[in-house]
Amino acid sequence: AAWSILHAIDAKTGEELWQFDPEVPREESFRYCCGVVNRGAAAWQDSLFIGTLDGRLIAIDRHSGQSIWSTQTTPKGENYSITGAPRVVKGKVIIGNGGSEYGVRGFVSAYDANNGEMLWRFYTVPGNPANGFENPQMELAAKTWTGNWWEHGAGGTVWDAMAYDPELDLLYIGVGNGAPHNRNIRSPFGGDNLFLCSILALKPDTGEYVWHYQEVPAETWDYTATQTIVLADIDWQGKTRKVLMQAPKAGFFYILDRETGELLSAEPYAKKVTWASHYDMETGRPVEVEGQDYTAAPAMVYPVGLGAHNWHPMSYSPDTGLMYIPAQHIGGELKQEDNYQRYPRHWNTGVDTSVDMHNAALSQTLLKTFVEGYLLAWDPIKQQVAWTADHQTIGNGGTLSTAGNLVFQGTVDGSFKAFNAKNGEQLWRFNTQNGIVGSPISYRVDDQQFITVPAGRGGGLSQIIGIQHEVTHVNGRILAFTLTGSESLPAVDKLSIPKPPAMPQVSDDILSQGAIAYSRFCSRCHGTNVVSDGAIPDLRHLETVWHDNFNAVVLDGMMEAAGMPRFDDVLDEQSAAAIQAFIIEQAHQEYQRRENPSRLMAVKNWLYQQLADGLKFLSELQ
Repeated sequence: AAWSILHAIDAKTGEELWQFDPEVPREESFRYCCGVVNRGAAAWQDSLFIGTLDGRLIAIDRHSGQSIWSTQTTPKGENYSITGAPRVVKGKVIIGNGGSEYGVRGFVSAYDANNGEMLWRFYTVPGNPANGFENPQMELAAKTWTGNWWEHGAGGTVWDAMAYDPELDLLYIGVGNGAPHNRNIRSPFGGDNLFLCSILALKPDTGEYVWHYQEVPAETWDYTATQTIVLADIDWQGKTRKVLMQAPKAGFFYILDRETGELLSAEPYAKKVTWASHYDMETGRPVEVEGQDYTAAPAMVYPVGLGAHNWHPMSYSPDTGLMYIPAQHIGGELKQEDNYQRYPRHWNTGVDTSVDMHNAALSQTLLKTFVEGYLLAWDPIKQQVAWTADHQTIGNGGTLSTAGNLVFQGTVDGSFKAFNAKNGEQLWRFNTQNGIVGSPISYRVDDQQFITVPAGRGGGLSQIIGIQHEVTHVNGRILAFTLTGSESLPAVDKLSIPKPPAMPQVSDDILSQGAIAYSRFCSRCHGTNVVSDGAIPDLRHLETVWHDNFNAVVLDGMMEAAGMPRFDDVLDEQSAAAIQAFIIEQAHQEYQRRENPSRLMAVKNWLYQQLADGLKFLSELQ
């Protein structure tokens, strides 16, 4: 759960048996890219293993919840974090890390499950050549980089995807994006930048390299190969092939021969892909579209870095032969950041993320119109869409496909749904009263099947994108369902919000400065246009006492112990005041929308929708 806390729950009754809190320092939350989330634990014999946000790997006794051993897997004081689940292979605990946006160098490590001793480490990008190379692969990779890439960290973190084939005895890992995102900054004279955005096959006993396939050479769009890796044996062109399948951010569905790394297929599963026209199957490389790298001029790119499929796991059914993907359609204008400057405690992308948008109603209308979330059933053999089911927005939970030909998925707007796995017909829906971004599981206790799902918002996508939900006071919780279940959830009241303080008497220029500074330093947690998903406080709803102590919180770190970092390294009192003015402006708009809607507002909203629909129509023609 949040803050790397592990809960043991009776699978039949829901009773909490024990809780293990690794006591992650809240004041270090500035190091964590995309929320204080955790993707789960690994189990082996009588031990459980978790990675913590501050880079530790901990073994826990599954009966008592007590720590057995703990080891620091990342350099102390550097901006690494762990949100992914460990994997256990042949008595070895495999763990990666995150932090590319902060300028770290990615690696994956293996530890002895019995005592926490490190057995091997494989770096995914080269370091400073003056310090030598860890292995021949790093020496080879260094030839695909230019400039002083190591000064930027280079990225390539392994923050999620891993899979193991016991028959081939191969461990597969997915490698993330570059640091910074903009390749023109990190590798200014070209190069493929190995092993960014690659699938690597390693020998689990030694970490020895076997093969790699780079999905997006010299990626510059925040594309990654860290999304779910699925291993299957399929009938491919009349022959049974051992394949590895992935549907990552870039919008193409990759099928590799998992013995050799040979590319078998790379067809677009996303609704729109603009950065590449297709893959050259002779070379295995994408054919980039000129101008989409945004260095010469801003470019409208699909999918944008949030991806056609991102954090939320997909599932595969060998019965239907279909892959079930929590897909999304989202593009964005990318612009190279002028006068790039690296901030050690903050995101460093080399992409201009500043936004000067004050009209919250228009912003929300554009967001809801231009972004689409949907469940996608993809046929890997036919290399085409089998069916889709639309959701209200993006950032929906992972999928579960069952032997009963059902697909379960939760949505960020607060629904848990079951679909016919063959044709996508919605068979059932439950109002969870809170968004779902996690994945359901199925298990049996005393001959009774349970479908269980964590309900609660959080994570990078729902924090960053800032789409308005009617957030309630419901905290995160576990919901379990059976065929004979008869319980109902208690009613909840709609969230009431305080009246905002008086609008400061500031110029439009100050408000614009505040909007731009907010988008640069605040929006990745508190949301675009100050619209929060509810997992982190919505700043439009601040009580007066917080506005009275705004500088103490933002500049002096008064709330560091609760997870709110200080920003005095990049903001001064003048810029903090501009941000506060912008927040209050947005609070007034939100209060008017909720508490005092008018006929004029309704007319404006209608006009905004017509504008958004027209702009979307024009964009689809491009």
